[in-house]
Amino acid sequence: MNSDQQECLKALAASSLKAAEDAWDKIGVELAALAANLSGVVKASESIATQIPGYPVIEDGVPKVDEFVAVVVDMRNSTKHLLQSISGPKIEMLQRIYYETAALLPCLAKVIEWKGGSVTEFLGDGVLALFKASPSREQAIYASYRAAENCLLATNNVVNPLIAERYKLPPLEIGIGMSISKAVVTLVGTEKYKQPNVFGHCVFHATKLSGGHNVVVIDDALRVVWPKTDTGTLRFQKLRIREIDGYAVSEVSS
Repeated sequence: MNSDQQECLKALAASSLKAAEDAWDKIGVELAALAANLSGVVKASESIATQIPGYPVIEDGVPKVDEFVAVVVDMRNSTKHLLQSISGPKIEMLQRIYYETAALLPCLAKVIEWKGGSVTEFLGDGVLALFKASPSREQAIYASYRAAENCLLATNNVVNPLIAERYKLPPLEIGIGMSISKAVVTLVGTEKYKQPNVFGHCVFHATKLSGGHNVVVIDDALRVVWPKTDTGTLRFQKLRIREIDGYAVSEVSS
């Protein structure tokens, strides 16, 4: 991530926080009730637009199978983090969560977009992103890993300094899980309401492996197909998170 991109993220995070502050001033405690009523689904039709890479539209009743690299980014120790005392202006717990995610999630989505992936779901305090493994699996792996790296950089170098300066909040920690597998692309829901979804081991394993702290963790399936040309610059440390075997990936110091 270059300096221009970091400046772009700083502006994005700041504008997102300003919008969040303005929204909070207008709706305040009503935000909780509003969020509870948002199902995130769309009205069913013969076909539905999606953010799934390679599938701008999905037809109802016509599932597809494809290979994806899944990347799940999740805020770690949210409860413990919220209990830490702060020395800045007094803000409510829900307000604090709202501001933190308002700054974090757009930055995560932007760096993933820059590397050619798509955020297909916002998970409250994290994201699920997908990278289509064809036509080049190697390119998808490189791009998804660099996106994961940049998610760490964006959190530590952009979001954390901003929320510390503005609200005196302690730094956020994120975990990132990655996996690759075949997956089913389909619509799920009721007769009236359906939404696009991807079902596969890649999503399940990436979700489980996002339980680390400021680290990118891949599963065995992704380790096996990792491009050989990149292994000389990276270190893979075996570990187990949430009953899933994985590898923490880090750069080899020169």
